[in-house]
Amino acid sequence: MQNNLRLSGNFDKIFYKKLSKSVVFFNRHKWKATAGLAEIYKPQEIEAGKGEKLYEPGRIVQGARETPTFRMLLPPPNITGNLHLGHALMATVQDVICRHKKLLGYDVEWTPGTDHAGIATQVVVEKKLCKEYGVTRQDIGREKFLREIWKWKEDKVNNIRKDLKNLGCLLWWNREYFTMDKTQAHAVNEAFIRLFEQGLINRQESLVNWSCALESAISDIEVEFLNLRGPTQVAVPGYDKNITFGRIFDIKYKVLDNAAEDHITVSTTRPETMLGDVAIAVHPFDERYLKYRESDGVCLMHPLRHQVIPLIFDVGIDPHFGTGAVKITPAHDHDDFKIAKKHELNPIQVFSSKGFVVEDHKDFALKPRFIAREEILQKLGEQNLLVSIRDHSMQLPICSRSKDVVEYMLKEQWFLKCQQLALNALSEVESGRLQIIPNKYEIEWQRWLEDCHDWCISRQLWWGHQIPAYKVRCNDESRKEVWVAAHDEQEALMKSLELLKCIDVSITRDQDVLDTWFSSALLPLSISGWPNKEIKGRYPLDLIETGHDILFFWVARMVMLGLIFTGQTPFKRILLNGIVCDAHGRKMSKSLGNIVTPQQVVQGITLDDLQKEIKASHKAGILSESEMQKSLIGAHQMFPSGIPECGTDALRFTLCSYNIKNHFINFDVTECYTNKKFLNKIWQAARFTVTAAEGLKMSSTEFKDFDESLLSRWDLWILSRLAHTLQQCNESIEDFNLHFATSGFKKFFYNEICDIYLEITKNNIKMKSPEGYVQCAVLCSCLNSALQAMQPFTPFICEELLKYIPQPISLDLNKFFNSSLEREIEEIVEVCEQIRQLKGRHQISRKHEPHLILYAHSIKGLSMLQPHLSEIKTLTLTNAIEVRLLQNNAQIHKDLTCYSTAGYMCSFGIVTNELYAEEKKIAAPKENINNQKLSKLEKELERYSTRWEDEGFRKSASSRVQQKHFQKIQQLKSEIDKIKTMI
Repeated sequence: MQNNLRLSGNFDKIFYKKLSKSVVFFNRHKWKATAGLAEIYKPQEIEAGKGEKLYEPGRIVQGARETPTFRMLLPPPNITGNLHLGHALMATVQDVICRHKKLLGYDVEWTPGTDHAGIATQVVVEKKLCKEYGVTRQDIGREKFLREIWKWKEDKVNNIRKDLKNLGCLLWWNREYFTMDKTQAHAVNEAFIRLFEQGLINRQESLVNWSCALESAISDIEVEFLNLRGPTQVAVPGYDKNITFGRIFDIKYKVLDNAAEDHITVSTTRPETMLGDVAIAVHPFDERYLKYRESDGVCLMHPLRHQVIPLIFDVGIDPHFGTGAVKITPAHDHDDFKIAKKHELNPIQVFSSKGFVVEDHKDFALKPRFIAREEILQKLGEQNLLVSIRDHSMQLPICSRSKDVVEYMLKEQWFLKCQQLALNALSEVESGRLQIIPNKYEIEWQRWLEDCHDWCISRQLWWGHQIPAYKVRCNDESRKEVWVAAHDEQEALMKSLELLKCIDVSITRDQDVLDTWFSSALLPLSISGWPNKEIKGRYPLDLIETGHDILFFWVARMVMLGLIFTGQTPFKRILLNGIVCDAHGRKMSKSLGNIVTPQQVVQGITLDDLQKEIKASHKAGILSESEMQKSLIGAHQMFPSGIPECGTDALRFTLCSYNIKNHFINFDVTECYTNKKFLNKIWQAARFTVTAAEGLKMSSTEFKDFDESLLSRWDLWILSRLAHTLQQCNESIEDFNLHFATSGFKKFFYNEICDIYLEITKNNIKMKSPEGYVQCAVLCSCLNSALQAMQPFTPFICEELLKYIPQPISLDLNKFFNSSLEREIEEIVEVCEQIRQLKGRHQISRKHEPHLILYAHSIKGLSMLQPHLSEIKTLTLTNAIEVRLLQNNAQIHKDLTCYSTAGYMCSFGIVTNELYAEEKKIAAPKENINNQKLSKLEKELERYSTRWEDEGFRKSASSRVQQKHFQKIQQLKSEIDKIKTMI
């Protein structure tokens, strides 16, 4: 800890010289006059342009190789829009970590970049084109559409870069990347080729999440589930009317070769897929269907296709779902696909890529799937086969990008075999070589990786990395064909010659693109120069920090691919932060209309302008009509007076004030504005200190060794509190508990510097007494050290104030740690707090010339109070003070305006002048206040006593904790006895 404190900016540098037989501290450096320090804190003025000027490319230069290096990667924001608060949280947390490491002497490498975000970007640009020009991507063609996306990309990347710089991020801008740069594209192609040639990537037919609106497979993370409690109308792209979901249908299937002409009633929530039924299934021990199990090969007649399908028995069937009999439709359901495979049943496709019934089903051919549903139900009704329609709770899968109802489709796609890769990644965490913080997510890591299925990595999009796979076919009679992976067509031809032994071939490149997560999973490798450059010294990273919601989709896949290509994990530690929600704990989304952007918080915005921005997003095609209306309502409800200007530092400080390891982080703009006021408090303390230093002419001095005897107990106390605050800050950042650091800074600046120490220095500084010189130097020291430590959290205000505050010389703060002194001063401050509270309740102010009398309960209490009478007088805003030893009630002053206890150490009374008596014709009953206090103390004593008597506490608590607990009980008893004598 000692080294850390010294490295963190040489905290505390004090000089001194002789003055009137006393030694005081001075600064040899020159600093700016307070003329440049505004009267109040104005964040926009001190932040303007600094993000661009301070952190331009090349400013941070890598040190010598012996300098320890800290490497990190900023999770790349999608180019779908500007930064949101989730990005701001991640960027701020990482910037704090990087700045802290830099203060400790590390050579920091923090790489920025942006992600092409295949589906999301394609969708948003399509919406923009439709809104502005009334055209689709099919109307303008692939080439022109991609040009439109590249223009969109340039605009959004510039905005994201500007936002990150304005946020004060200490990024290596000369290493900035885009996930579709040439270097990135080459790494992506190389990775695909190597995995293909190792047999880990293959092309196969399997079920995938399919968006009919996009005509593409989508990843699991792009599937949202809408919880329905019953019949609910949902808007589906491509349909003029809303479609009703949240119902279950019971349909009769006739049992063949049965004299009784039985029917089995099947329950389904998706009657439109029954065209693809290959069987009816029940649980083998379901008593309702045991009679059919005894028969040999029971079959049923399909009510629409009029084809025979088998009745099968499978333990995977839930007998409590509906009637217990379900249809098996393997081409459109994951569970059905597994059951059909087990029973060797071939799937039947029902829908096309666009969501229309395929031509094989003639009665409903080319009908949209949900129109076909209604016609199927109608036909079943006409045949008296539709038994009932009931309300049903269900989860409806929705594509987060297109808002389409996800269809599970059987498609030929490219898949990456993940089972062994997943086990390798799991082993890294289990062995301790890779650490997840907080470790509660290790369970999720294990759950995902132990059940990891093949990863569908192909997407039917125009925007993205085109898959480097070529289909090569012989043009001779054999018509043999093969897939090869290659960087270009020439390389593909060379590889195919060896496989096909054929010269006359046709070659076609796959038009699909890779899943965005595939290229993102390679980032630790690709930004380090892989595969063309030596990556030693740039790989692995030291830390990856991101949201816990993409632990599997991104983080685990980075680990899997990093291990397969290098044998090393791409980072040593994983830090996961929570999801940013609004002040009410709701996830920020367009559908709720509760999204707040960092810039709105930083700059402030009126309600009118906020609503104009929402309407502009609608006009640009980013928000739908319904999303716009919800956003307008949400803005009015949450911010009826708009959002006040808070500034970047207040935003950063607020984001760090939450426990980032929590699952959700409820961001409150009000708290952000409160933190702006906190920063203004620091600003005012700095103004006072700089003005004091100017008044004391502390800039021209001769210097000698530091003499600790000049410091009073209150000086030593504040230096001890400074040392503890810096220690807390250092440990909090190292443990990623940033909220402990911010709370420590608040306590130090608000309570200890501004409310206490600064107040007790004012008179000495004003009088230019020897004590005033010492205290001014101590103030300079405290502000310098604390501001340097807080700079990673609030870089703009700290950098500005450090220009003005005199720079003291190095002083080892470790020797100022003094816990016993801190406890002593804490007790004195608590006495002052009790006095101020009673003054407040009785509305006693300076004009009433309050005379404070302290009644010590013991000799020890008297000895503790006497050295601090001057400070108590200052902190309680009283005109005079005296202390007496309380031995009996007769010693209490008879003319006291009010009296009470101030803890176990003492009681106190206040005498006021005649003006107070005139203002308070009817004095507040003293008994009521003391009775209230007695009741409060007795409840507190009961709590402590109950815990003390608990056997578990006595066994588990340390002797130190038990001693403190017992001491508190004795103190409460003493105070209760004293207050009883005063009632």
